Amino acid sequence: MKIAVAEGDGIGKEVVPPCIDVLELLLEDVEFITVEIGYAKWMREGLPITEEDIELIKQADCMLAGAVTSVPGHSVVVRLRKAFDLFANLRPFTSYALTPYGLDLIMIRENLEGLYFGKEELSPDRAVTERVITRSNTERLATFASALEGVEMVTIVHKANVLKSDVLFRDVCARVLQKHGVRYNEMYVDAAAYNLIKHPDKFSCILTSNLFGDILSDEAAALVGSLGLCPSANIGPDFAVFEPIHGSAPDLAGTGRANPIGAILSAKMLLEWSGQYDKAALIDASVRQTLKNGIMTPDLGGKSSTADVAHEIVRIIEG
Repeated sequence: MKIAVAEGDGIGKEVVPPCIDVLELLLEDVEFITVEIGYAKWMREGLPITEEDIELIKQADCMLAGAVTSVPGHSVVVRLRKAFDLFANLRPFTSYALTPYGLDLIMIRENLEGLYFGKEELSPDRAVTERVITRSNTERLATFASALEGVEMVTIVHKANVLKSDVLFRDVCARVLQKHGVRYNEMYVDAAAYNLIKHPDKFSCILTSNLFGDILSDEAAALVGSLGLCPSANIGPDFAVFEPIHGSAPDLAGTGRANPIGAILSAKMLLEWSGQYDKAALIDASVRQTLKNGIMTPDLGGKSSTADVAHEIVRIIEG
């Protein structure tokens, strides 16, 4: 397997290397293709990601990425999503008994359209952002959701009472899920935000649009204890990019306080995507045991360093 690796910026340079250690331990035949993207490259070359970088990434089977510091006018994440048609953003949230909230939720966020579509107009007195929802992209997103195993109920989250574009999103998702025999309900996004706090155990899978998924993800991360715990997978027809959902956190860079678990669980999702479920399960079990052992970074109330947590996870995998 060939895996493109981009550490990104800030704490990405601290949480991605442990992922490499874990994958090298579990995979017998793996090749890592190093790609430099992000803020430092933009400062040096004027672009945070280039066409040459995209071509280099295409040589790999998938990609593992760290967070990138925002660059004015250039979104590396959006560029990758569009270049590889990564239409589905899969975000699992598990409480690990670290908080009182019994959350065990998969969030499926549309990844290419909505208010992040990129069609905007800006003048001194008026700013317009076009919200684009298409039938074809929504159909494949809902089809992706219908194929997930272990999902008891899909909750379609929308704002169809206000937005006509969400009428389309809701109706297409409902029709596809019904066609595949998947149980579903629907909820306005404001009600979903309320119920995530009030009744988190009621959610099994949330299927929603780009912006709503972005916002609800941070709420769900707070419920499980930290953004640092949470992985994600950007899935396309024949390529995927795996990354923790947290940002580059420049204020934490170099302090040894960054939580590597979100990145390591992203490597777990990479293994699942490639069909290596037994090895993915080893990562999951090692993370759970590490937390049970009380080896935690400060964001979870612990006193361990980034390296302490990573070393413990590797130690448990090694057995």
